[in-house]
Amino acid sequence: MDDLVIRMDGVGVRRGETTLVADVNWSVELDERWVVLGPNGAGKTTLLKMAGAEMHPSEGTVDVLSERMGRTNVFELRPRIGLCSAALAARVPGEEPVRDVVVSAGWSVVGRWREQYDEMDTDRAAELLDLLGVAHLADRAFGTLSEGERKRALIARALMTDPELLLLDEPAAGLDLGGREDLVARLSALAMDPDAPASVLVTHHVEEIPPGFTHALLLRDGAVVAQGLLGDVITEDNLSKTFDQDLELTRSGDRYFARRR
Repeated sequence: MDDLVIRMDGVGVRRGETTLVADVNWSVELDERWVVLGPNGAGKTTLLKMAGAEMHPSEGTVDVLSERMGRTNVFELRPRIGLCSAALAARVPGEEPVRDVVVSAGWSVVGRWREQYDEMDTDRAAELLDLLGVAHLADRAFGTLSEGERKRALIARALMTDPELLLLDEPAAGLDLGGREDLVARLSALAMDPDAPASVLVTHHVEEIPPGFTHALLLRDGAVVAQGLLGDVITEDNLSKTFDQDLELTRSGDRYFARRR
C-alpha cells in the first residue's frame, strides 16, 4: 500500500440521475506516469478531482497518498499534490506577477496577499520557471501571458511544493502546434526524471502523450475501456472503442498519432 499514491476500488460518482463514473478500479504507483484518455464526458476530470482530494466518491473507496477520502483532512493532504488545471488558471488574478503565481503555492493560495516567503522559496520558484522555459516572464502579469506560457507557469506552480503526486488536466488544450510540442518535450523530460513525482496527465489526444509516460487508462461513458502499460493499452482496437470511431494508429519513435480511417 505504501508504494501506491492512488488507489480506487469500486469507485462510482453520481450527481442526481447522472452517473459520472462507475465501478472504477485503478491504482498508481510511486514511479509511474499515467495518461488518462477519453472523449468529452468520459469521466476523466472527475477521476482527477478525486485523485486531487477535491471530490469524494458516491460509492467505493479512494486512497490518495495512503489517506482515505472521507477519513482524512483534505486541507492537509492537498499541499502534497501538485495540480495544473483550467479551473485553477481561471482563479488566478490577471494582475498577479508570474513569480507570485508560483511561489504562492507554498501556502496553497491563489493571489498573494500578506503571507511571507523566504529566499529558499523565491529561489525555487525561479528554478522552476527556468525549468519550464518561462523564467524571463517572472515579472509579467499572469493575464498578459499567452495560453502556452500560462500552462507552463501553472506547471511550475504545481511543482513548487515538491509534491508526491502531480496531476495535469489537459495541459496542452488550446495550444498551437509549436506550443504543444514545446510542452510535450518539457513534460517528457520531467517524466524521465527519476526524482519527479508520480504523474497523471489527462488528455483527449494520443499526440499529446509525452515520451517517458509508462501507463494509460482509457475511459468512455464513465467506465474503463482498458488500462495498463502504455504500449499494451494504446492500440487501434482500444482507441476505436474509446472514441467510437474506426481509428488508424501510427507510431513514430515514442510518439503516437491517430486519425479516422
